[in-house]
Amino acid sequence: MSASTPIPPKLNFDSEAFLNSVTDQAGVYRMYNAEQTVIYVGKAKHLKNRLASYFRKDVGSVKTKALVKQICAIDVTVTHTEGEALILENNYIKKYQPKYNILLRDDKSYPYLLITAHKHPKLGLHRGGKRVKGDYFGPFPSVGAVWESLRLIQKIFPIRQCEDSYYRARSRPCLQHQLGRCLAPCVDKVTNDDYQQQVALAKLFLKGKSSMVIEQLVEKMESASHRLDFEQAAKFRDQITTLRKVQQQQYVSGVTAEMDVIGLYRLKSQVCIHLLCIRDHKILGSKSYFPVVPNETSDSEIIQAFIGQHYLGNELGDGNNHGTIPKEIVAPFDFELVTELANLLSQQAEHDVKISTKTRSERRQYIKLASTNAQTALLTRNSHKESMQARFVALNEVFELANGIHRIECFDISHTMGQQTIASNVVFNQDGPVKSDYRRYNVHGITPGDDYAAMSFALNKRYGKLKPSDAESNSSVTDGVKKMPDIVFIDGGKGQLARAEQFFAQLSTKQQFERIPLLVGVAKGESRKPGLETLILAGSHQLISLPATSPALHLVQHIRDESHRFAIAGHRAKRQKASKKSVLENIEGVGTKKRQALLAHLGGIQEVNKADINELEKVPGISKVLAKNIYDALHNK
Repeated sequence: MSASTPIPPKLNFDSEAFLNSVTDQAGVYRMYNAEQTVIYVGKAKHLKNRLASYFRKDVGSVKTKALVKQICAIDVTVTHTEGEALILENNYIKKYQPKYNILLRDDKSYPYLLITAHKHPKLGLHRGGKRVKGDYFGPFPSVGAVWESLRLIQKIFPIRQCEDSYYRARSRPCLQHQLGRCLAPCVDKVTNDDYQQQVALAKLFLKGKSSMVIEQLVEKMESASHRLDFEQAAKFRDQITTLRKVQQQQYVSGVTAEMDVIGLYRLKSQVCIHLLCIRDHKILGSKSYFPVVPNETSDSEIIQAFIGQHYLGNELGDGNNHGTIPKEIVAPFDFELVTELANLLSQQAEHDVKISTKTRSERRQYIKLASTNAQTALLTRNSHKESMQARFVALNEVFELANGIHRIECFDISHTMGQQTIASNVVFNQDGPVKSDYRRYNVHGITPGDDYAAMSFALNKRYGKLKPSDAESNSSVTDGVKKMPDIVFIDGGKGQLARAEQFFAQLSTKQQFERIPLLVGVAKGESRKPGLETLILAGSHQLISLPATSPALHLVQHIRDESHRFAIAGHRAKRQKASKKSVLENIEGVGTKKRQALLAHLGGIQEVNKADINELEKVPGISKVLAKNIYDALHNK
């Protein structure tokens, strides 16, 4: 694959000069507008022929005409094969998110089940890069499907699911052992061989070989009976019974053991794709996607783009999707690159992958089911959007902003007695929560418990580096956190609101902002009951009370509650992390080895706290000066 050479943008693109110099090999091209933003990515067997087609006089497509008007530069990357071009095109689409391409916007990684490679392996949920050593099973379409599988496996195979820190700290069996859901390897209640046997059976089960698991358990049960170990035989019998019940509950009549089924529903310019995952004759789960689709795009083009972006890895042969691609993908429409995509996916998955587009009997029923789910998901989403838009309209009737309300942000502060202070910033637009723009801030450098200073800290983090051009931009155009909202809600009373007013007044003076958002405080009513909230308008500090049935109040409650939830979740995580941290870690000169020596020699942190300087000095590696520093630190001297 050759490197690309970007062509500097020109306001008047000379298509003739460009076409005279471009190669006729296979490759990928990127089109730029005047702002040097990639607006379209495409691939071609013959780059010259494909690019020349954009500049013909008789271009019939409205989309192509609109695209060509904006072209100020094009660069190309030559590839050795059309397959490489297909992969590179998908990589560029994921990277640049071009306006005129079909975009599958889903930045979340898929969850897996992971059995670690420890001495006593742990079974648990994993999301993200596969950095932990062990066996991965999945991917699952949702986290809910993973938790359901974990609960099921725990009933059948009693292997640990606790965190490593919890496992290492045990001195006696936990409740899971008493419930028969863990063999308690942490306190040697089971031999290593017996525990590894259960791990091996769990791996077979997750690979879909439940019949083989039952056969092995029957052999173990009979062997235990011959040894007259009837208690052990009864345990194997119970495992067999549970497994057979699971098989009966989850079996789906059909002949295909592993496939993904794609359903599509289209409503004007909106599209929903529903992916149905079937593994080992079981419906593992499903997920709906709402890709951004340019006008005049055919259904076949949408399906082809979805399969490419969803399954193809980031690089040719990188193995990132190894084990995630099923043996068969069932699509509702035929498309141009069926054979090429199937070959690429087979190469990446290291097994044969079939893409079926002409369906009958069982597969046709699955396509119908997936399409029905796609229709339901899109209609439900639209219903939610209409409700949210109605609430935005109702809120604007209260505040009467000339340009309407497009973006709302809300801030909240969470702490415990001034410790582990976290500030949250959540964002809503007319479609609902914009979770990609949510932010948490670790508040520091203030007096513990000073909520006013914490609010100033959060506002400065969020808006302190914005430029006037960002503030004046239309909310629907500016990207990400560079947007200035129309309204900022402050969860609190007049004190927090006054601090926010002070911050924005300084920001406006310092950076010459002509437009700042409307500031509104949200004060909780008596007994903190929903519906009794009072809105406090910045400047006049006018109090606004809305009826409990008002859609505008419901929107305020929604964003306030979401901000509170987000802050509390961050605070709890920070507090839990701090609770696991030893007080010795904050003492200068006390590293890991000296902490271990102190705890081992004196018998725990409580004994370290009780020890005087002479006792601390007797610990190997602790000098008299260090002993005094430790004593002073532990006793706040």
